[in-house]
Amino acid sequence: MKKFKYLSIAACLALSASNTYAQTTVIIESWRADGPIWNEKIIPAFNKHHPEITVKYVAPSEADVAKWNSDPVGFLQRRITSDQAGDLIACRPFDGSLELFQKGLLKEVTEMEGIENFPSFAQTPWQTDSGAQTFCLPMASVIHGFFYNKDIFTKLNLKEPTTNAEFYQILDKAKQANYLPLAMGLKDKWETDALAFQNIGPTYWKGEDGRNGLLSGQERMDSLPYQQTYSQLARWADYMGDAPENRGYGQSRSLFVNGQAAVFPAGSWDILTFKGKMNMGVFPPPVEKQGDACYFSDHTDLGMGINARTKNPEAAETFLKWMTTAEFAELLTNELSGFFSLSNHFFEVKDPIAEEMISWRETCDSTIRSSTHILSRGQPSLEQNIWSTTVDVMTGKLAPKTAAEQLQHGLEQWYGPQINSRQRQSARCE
Repeated sequence: MKKFKYLSIAACLALSASNTYAQTTVIIESWRADGPIWNEKIIPAFNKHHPEITVKYVAPSEADVAKWNSDPVGFLQRRITSDQAGDLIACRPFDGSLELFQKGLLKEVTEMEGIENFPSFAQTPWQTDSGAQTFCLPMASVIHGFFYNKDIFTKLNLKEPTTNAEFYQILDKAKQANYLPLAMGLKDKWETDALAFQNIGPTYWKGEDGRNGLLSGQERMDSLPYQQTYSQLARWADYMGDAPENRGYGQSRSLFVNGQAAVFPAGSWDILTFKGKMNMGVFPPPVEKQGDACYFSDHTDLGMGINARTKNPEAAETFLKWMTTAEFAELLTNELSGFFSLSNHFFEVKDPIAEEMISWRETCDSTIRSSTHILSRGQPSLEQNIWSTTVDVMTGKLAPKTAAEQLQHGLEQWYGPQINSRQRQSARCE
């Protein structure tokens, strides 16, 4: 009886909404080509509640993805102001989306129903510096680590490494067996930051402690942890094969999925890339020695905002509100494997690789990418500086100590707490 009553109320609400929206169409715009999953799995679940709202996830062109990556603020600003952008827009964390909100191009969602389902740490990347206003709904984090080819490991009698010594032993044995030890390319540059520097670096700068130390000016990037990070990445040069500077990200993925490479420095977003195509395992960033505390990047990566110039604000907000529910959180995590919902709902993670990666939260400390919050606002951008210096270290053009000094010098050009840090250091040397 209760079930019948519930359905009757739901039907009335759907009928009422149908009159309100009259078959409104909402377009979702993103840098990710996840259209089939959204259009075939996620959106139909929403339409069970709101059949009167048509939602379409539009896959970006390769040219648009390049613009999202190189100049997301400028690219989206042009699309929004020319009324070419979608009604809902995927949001990068922190400064890129913040600038769009400050320009009046994203709607505020601070008081939106359902936002309370996201803890403060999840909302922070899409809030103003004061935390007073929220401009995108938190969606998902991504986790960094290393994928490996289980068949190659079995053939060579290798086990998942926990220490750096074990890690390099694996790479040496793979190299001796004529496999590419590390499927890592340098051509596209961004992956040297996301998959290399930000992957192993938290182990040395101690995750959030080190990141917050940079923000406060209590830590410096020319210090030992950053030199150690670069020293490790310099060692990778022996394992990336010939001319990695000419290899793009797509080529690296192909080498791994085709069974030519043993290990792939990875982000969880690539679980779907390899799913069902190979026998794959995953391990977290190795530590220096047994018993050391472990750290990994669990980066708040993806949000969703409402285009301030949308012609369908009510329908767009209706979909965004549905994205705050447990139903959406479970769908997102299990259909878009490798993207982990930032909501506080509990549910089972079904993909074994995704389940393994999210389990690291129980044994290791997590952090976000060190360059995304505040430290890339000025010129030179810390993120862009990391891209270029890491490539130079991994091609042997730059010594680890010099690379760390270049990062610090860049911050001292514009970031107040690091300018003060330099002055304090100069005073101590006098």
